[in-house]
Amino acid sequence: MSIYGERSRTIVEIEALSKSYFRDSLEIPVLRNLNFSLPEGEFVALMGPSGSGKTTLLNLIAGIDRPTKGKVKVAGTDLAQLSEGELAKWRARHIGFIFQFYNLIPVLTAYENVELPLLLTSLSKSERKEHVETALGIVGLSDRMHHYPRQLSGGQEQRVAIARAIATDPTLILADEPTGDLDKKSAEEILELLSRLNSEFKKTIVVVTHDPRAAEKAHTKKHLDKGELS
Repeated sequence: MSIYGERSRTIVEIEALSKSYFRDSLEIPVLRNLNFSLPEGEFVALMGPSGSGKTTLLNLIAGIDRPTKGKVKVAGTDLAQLSEGELAKWRARHIGFIFQFYNLIPVLTAYENVELPLLLTSLSKSERKEHVETALGIVGLSDRMHHYPRQLSGGQEQRVAIARAIATDPTLILADEPTGDLDKKSAEEILELLSRLNSEFKKTIVVVTHDPRAAEKAHTKKHLDKGELS
């Protein structure tokens, strides 16, 4: 179920996925032969030590990075088959990304920050307005839409970032340490919001986290260590 209407079931499939980076002639393996599938509506916490490849895996699922070997298939699309231009359009439609440090643009209001990804779509101005107001309403910030990031608390900034991530009604929400820069109370509010997006709106969510409270909200916990998933 989407925020704006029904959507058919979708699957994330990762097959024999490996990722290495190269420094001159030196190969640095980050992920090794991962296999991972995810039905729509799942909420997964991806845990593991720093440097284990969690953010790399998130970036591969988002189509931000490309695998060295193996396949990443999201929403029925094999990402390796897309050109860079096609990938950018695909990402704009299917992926909502939430970052640890919000990544809001300081000279734009909350409304304008949330509207930003919608400018890449074919939505009319009035349709964009509906999406922005719906998203800000869901995160509880309808009364702050004309405030700038500097006029908001850290927790409110992260809620704006979540509104921006859901404004396009994405297939998949990917969150990289979304509570990592927040105090305990704000972190709990953000986790409750993610949990609500999953339970009420049936959003599929993958969260990279060190926070055991975030892991508790998830249906499934996956551990990544030394490039291997368990």
